[in-house]
Amino acid sequence: MSIGTPLSGTATRVMLLGAGELGKEVIIAFQRLGVEVIAVDRYDHAPGHQVAHRSHTINMTDADALWNVVREERPHIIIPEIEAIATHVLADIEAESMATVIPTARATQLTMNREGIRRLAAETLGLPTSPYVFAENFDELQQAAASVGFPCLVKPVMSSSGKGQSFITHEGQLQAAWDTALASGRVNHGRVIVEGFIDFDYEITLLTVRARNAEGEIQTYFCESIGHIQQQGDYVESWQPQPMSDVALSKAQHIAKCITDDLGGLGLFGVELFIKENEVWFSEVSPRPHDTGMVTMASQRFSEFELHARAILGLPVDTRLEKPAASAVIYGGLDASALIYDGIEQALAVPESDLRLFGKPESFKRRRMGVALARGEDINQARERAKTCAGLVKPRV
Repeated sequence: MSIGTPLSGTATRVMLLGAGELGKEVIIAFQRLGVEVIAVDRYDHAPGHQVAHRSHTINMTDADALWNVVREERPHIIIPEIEAIATHVLADIEAESMATVIPTARATQLTMNREGIRRLAAETLGLPTSPYVFAENFDELQQAAASVGFPCLVKPVMSSSGKGQSFITHEGQLQAAWDTALASGRVNHGRVIVEGFIDFDYEITLLTVRARNAEGEIQTYFCESIGHIQQQGDYVESWQPQPMSDVALSKAQHIAKCITDDLGGLGLFGVELFIKENEVWFSEVSPRPHDTGMVTMASQRFSEFELHARAILGLPVDTRLEKPAASAVIYGGLDASALIYDGIEQALAVPESDLRLFGKPESFKRRRMGVALARGEDINQARERAKTCAGLVKPRV
């Protein structure tokens, strides 16, 4: 692999479609390796815009706008980081060999849509999943919920990080769930998935890396499993490693390898799984770094962002855990612009702690504005430190 000089005729150019807090860290990882990076997002001054060589603000579901920015910048590699993208444009770009789409255009199209990835996992690959039914209108939603049974989950077919999902215990909650799903999906297709609830012990993210080995062949590597807690569909804490049996870990790795082998390409995937004792169910997969994986900025020699960049460039990867660690989310807590953050010195006085404040220009009460990281002798100590660190940061106007 050869890498040129940024901002020159020899530059290796990477374009990120989506430049939030995860994209920002991917950009930094690429820049450390001498890559020229272009960040594209739907709003100005997104976190990744602030660190990229160049930035663009467009509606990425607009095919013409997406084509125009790709033709203008002529990237060698395109990395989709969000769901709201005109994915058929990426398929055309790949077909015309204009750029390499990460991991592939097909994988992007499948994983941007819960229906595509769920049917692939359950119906094509035969992997264990929760029962599910799709619905296109409220009447179908009622029928689907009756078929799956209560409790169940209602989710938009196109969303991420739990946006728009509702936990339903009785029929009277269905209308609100339908409205929430339509309002919160990345793209309003008027279609939802109804999933039967699995009584799991815990859920994990298994970061799975497809990278080239010393012989140049694509090999699958796994990070230690990441445990996490979600509230209202959003992750609020994660930790690594998540204790689990060897049997469950082996099943989880098998499922993750099956789904990522089928999706193909290079890079890091966040595979979400439900675990109950030694049983494992596939939940979702993201073909990019995962929000729960921000813990790897404290726990591993190479973070998930560095692993993603290295794998994409065909460079060696190392997924080793260095020390147990945890992350805890810092919310904005209010609807405002240009927040001020107090308590930073107290937060960073917590032993083995660190902070990432994302620099988002606008805050909402439940918008993730930063994350606290902490190491510990075990995950319990790391979690307490991370939560303490996060709690000491006080956003205000």
